[in-house]
Amino acid sequence: MPSSIMILGGTSLDTIIHLNQLPAPVPQTIWPQRAYRSVGSTGAGKSLNLAALGHRIILHTLLGRDGEAETIRQQLAKPGIRLLVETTDTSTEQHVNLMTAAGERISLFVQPPAEPETVDWQPVQKRLPETDLVVANILAYVKPALGWLRESGRPVWTDLHDYDDSDSYHQPFIDAADVIFLASDKLPDYRRTMEQLIRGGKSFVVCTHGSAGATLLSSDGRWLEQAAIRVPDVIDTNGAGDAFFSGFLHRYLQGGNLKTCLRAGAMAGALCVTSQDLVSNRLTPEALA
Repeated sequence: MPSSIMILGGTSLDTIIHLNQLPAPVPQTIWPQRAYRSVGSTGAGKSLNLAALGHRIILHTLLGRDGEAETIRQQLAKPGIRLLVETTDTSTEQHVNLMTAAGERISLFVQPPAEPETVDWQPVQKRLPETDLVVANILAYVKPALGWLRESGRPVWTDLHDYDDSDSYHQPFIDAADVIFLASDKLPDYRRTMEQLIRGGKSFVVCTHGSAGATLLSSDGRWLEQAAIRVPDVIDTNGAGDAFFSGFLHRYLQGGNLKTCLRAGAMAGALCVTSQDLVSNRLTPEALA
């Protein structure tokens, strides 16, 4: 049965540039393999994937008064996604992503996320009772909402991305979350970090390793491993982590056990990297079954 999911934060308009290899730090002229603009960021990625899987999504985001904002609105005008937009005087968030066929990426935040002094949270609070779960993405503007989100009694999931185990910025999100996802990129001892998070009261923690798969630790001390699902051709790795998160969450809301949730996440991630979009047109509930 479809669920209603509230997602807070994370939309941008990205310029994706595919290269044979990442550039050396020397002056040069580069001819890309291809380049295009697309909606990006973690809120958009999760929303598009979860909507494709049949869930009802309420996505709250910040957008500027510019053409980039209109493009994002158009690309997120999909069945199952309802946008709640706070319009800011700051320009809409924009990235430039340099990509290689091996999945390497350099992201340039050419227009950083807006950080307004105040946000009108009433539209979110009004719709919170109709939602089954909240995904609080690690945008600075989301921090003031974490306290009342936790008090609401709704399950809160967060994705720390490339957390390095020392940045205090992430702590409010860690404190508010029941479930945590993170990547091992900056964690030489990711198992120790996962154990610390479990001792902090989390239901389970999922750590992704890109093409090396994912690891889960549950509150009862179970370790689970999931290999990445191989695909014949990798087209674009942007959004693979959000696709994995979405596939996992979809299966979890269906009542799947944690092992089958990991498998569904891996399948969604594999489908994502075969598409230049944040969500594969082949992603369906049946594809994850």
